[in-house]
Amino acid sequence: QEKFMIVTSDVSTSAGLDRFRKMYQENYYDVGIAEQNLIGVASGLSHMGYNVFTTTFAPFQTMRCLEQIKVNAGYMRNKITMVGLASGVVLNTLGFTHCSIEDISIMKSIPGITILSPSDPAEVYKSIFAAYNHDGPVYIRLTGGANIKPVYEDDYDFVIGEPIELIRGRENTVISTGSIVSNCYQAIKDSNHDLGLINLHTLKPINELSLVKLIREKRKIYTFEEHSSIGGLASIILEIKEKYSLKFEIISTSLPDEY
Repeated sequence: QEKFMIVTSDVSTSAGLDRFRKMYQENYYDVGIAEQNLIGVASGLSHMGYNVFTTTFAPFQTMRCLEQIKVNAGYMRNKITMVGLASGVVLNTLGFTHCSIEDISIMKSIPGITILSPSDPAEVYKSIFAAYNHDGPVYIRLTGGANIKPVYEDDYDFVIGEPIELIRGRENTVISTGSIVSNCYQAIKDSNHDLGLINLHTLKPINELSLVKLIREKRKIYTFEEHSSIGGLASIILEIKEKYSLKFEIISTSLPDEY
């Protein structure tokens, strides 16, 4: 507890941290709406031996302080876990400044940063502990609203980088990430189609051999993501397809390259 610190940018209530803030005042610091300082302060605390989590809304957690993330987390390798709240388009009522459809591509381009995209509340829990114990900077991308249906009925081992096959399909498989996995899971369960489902909860790094083993013999791969068509899940699967000379057809559903 003494060496754990949460640093936020004025999002105590939005991040569900009010109880933590009141109970562990010495382990909580709010820098205000100053996200570049958020990463600077977190980097200093990390350098002093703290296990640091930062959090604010996803577009501000990633893009507003991108240079600081590049230098302090990517280049200097300070161990910081950056939690991006309400990524995707769930905050559309606040306008597109609060939506985040670019964060996977941006964070993926910075060397050394692990990207986790949990599918349901239980996986958020597992992601937090995995990031806490991980040796290096992590970005946790949180998507969806308050009523996400659970994906997992039983406990399971969450291993950074390892894809999870939720439903086995003979010829065709859906690959998804984040809260939209829950939608895919419900849709496949309610249909009569022979479709598999893979939850890619880690977008970087990926155990490519594990994923290739699951999809090598497939005829069609469908990807679903709450991200731009550029640089997200579909791009990742296309890169793996080319790298391993796989033959399946990819049908992607993502957000268009426009606001």
